[in-house]
Amino acid sequence: MFPLIGQPALKDLLGPTAPATDVTQWFGAIIAVFLVGAASGGVLFGWLGDKIGRVRAMALSIFTYAIFTGLCGFATEAWQVTALRFIASLGMGGEWSLGVALVNEVWSAKSRAVTAGLIGAAANIGYLLVAVLSMVLLSFISSAQHALAAIGLSPATVTYLTANSAWRLLMISGALPALLNFGVLLFVPESEKWKAEYARGATAHWERWDLLGVLIGSVAALVIIWAWSPDGAQRGINALSATAITIVGLGIALVGYLHPVRKYMHRAEAAGTLAAGRGKALIRLMLFGAALSSVALLGTWGSTQWAPKWVVEKLAPTTLHAKEWTLIWLSVGAIVGTMMAALAAGRFGRRITYCALCVTSIGGTLLLYQFNSSYTNFFLFCTFLAGTVTASFYGFFPLYLPELLPTAVRATGQGFAYNFGRIIAAVGGLQTANLMKHFDNSFPKAASVMASIYLVGMIIVWFGPETKDQPLPEH
Repeated sequence: MFPLIGQPALKDLLGPTAPATDVTQWFGAIIAVFLVGAASGGVLFGWLGDKIGRVRAMALSIFTYAIFTGLCGFATEAWQVTALRFIASLGMGGEWSLGVALVNEVWSAKSRAVTAGLIGAAANIGYLLVAVLSMVLLSFISSAQHALAAIGLSPATVTYLTANSAWRLLMISGALPALLNFGVLLFVPESEKWKAEYARGATAHWERWDLLGVLIGSVAALVIIWAWSPDGAQRGINALSATAITIVGLGIALVGYLHPVRKYMHRAEAAGTLAAGRGKALIRLMLFGAALSSVALLGTWGSTQWAPKWVVEKLAPTTLHAKEWTLIWLSVGAIVGTMMAALAAGRFGRRITYCALCVTSIGGTLLLYQFNSSYTNFFLFCTFLAGTVTASFYGFFPLYLPELLPTAVRATGQGFAYNFGRIIAAVGGLQTANLMKHFDNSFPKAASVMASIYLVGMIIVWFGPETKDQPLPEH
């Protein structure tokens, strides 16, 4: 929701006299903190899913992200939104890891490409629904006010919930997915592959104290975010100091997030449930997956996700529903792109598909930001294309990452691989605001520079295995 409602929310929380630069920096910082939380949650809930089962851990992750998203609607300060979104993102990062692991283990190998595309498409249907919900609320704000008053809310409370584009009401609506838990616990079957690992004792090597590493890694990542935040700048942290903090912090975060998996593998090898030396090979695959994810996430969060904000600030500040239509066309493109990417990877192979996605993402981003200076139908067409290519990776990863790791560490391992990329995206995404300063507050130039990260992806993908037509690894 935040790319859509972040602007009115921050203007409300920071006050009408807050400089635009403060709003921009808080916007970037809150997104960055959300990404760090998702990275932490991917490992935390992935660990829980590998230890107690996919379904129970997934229900807890859904409850976490839903309830704490809803609580954001009652925040009175920007830092409160930041803290609540961090906790909510723990659940979101975990839900991705657990859901992808469960779907790949339950569905047949022949259906993996289709189901991977559906996972990516479904997430973007959520983005689409957020935009539609926002448009409905804005169009029928008076009706919503009457409805809230009719259920007994005071006029002050109704105004509180519906002021500033009804961002509080939208956030509160984010608690609704908590209701899904009844269906998850009653009707979703546990993975038979996980049950087999549980039966042979492979899940017994996870220890709760290992999660201290995740906590330390999270703190290190948050310190990096703070160093680049407005508060860090006010406390004398310059660009050179922030860079040094970033390098050290990323090293600590990497070690911390890997700690539970490394300890698990050490115990599993000692017990004979994991082949000797297998642990090091799996760590290398996790790092490879994290590198691929970092490229895609940085490309998205450093450029495309800022498009609604760019529209409402620069291109169409007075046009009704401009940011909603921008998000809608991004989402429609993403739905198409995720399905196409998964099917292409299933047909042509994983590495060549990822490389092609990088090439087209560069083209789509440059087309959007270098060939549009006003809000027109051509802009919306370019938004659709950019959404198609830059979001296509989120249909690719649910297919490829589970194929790299065995069942016993699949949820935790792919949780690390995908979600550690969020930390890189968080740090890199903060540089969008810094690049804007360098380019005289030009967001198109900054976003175009950020798109160069896809060149890195075109190279590193060839250092990983090709898994086309291979079964999921068991041990």
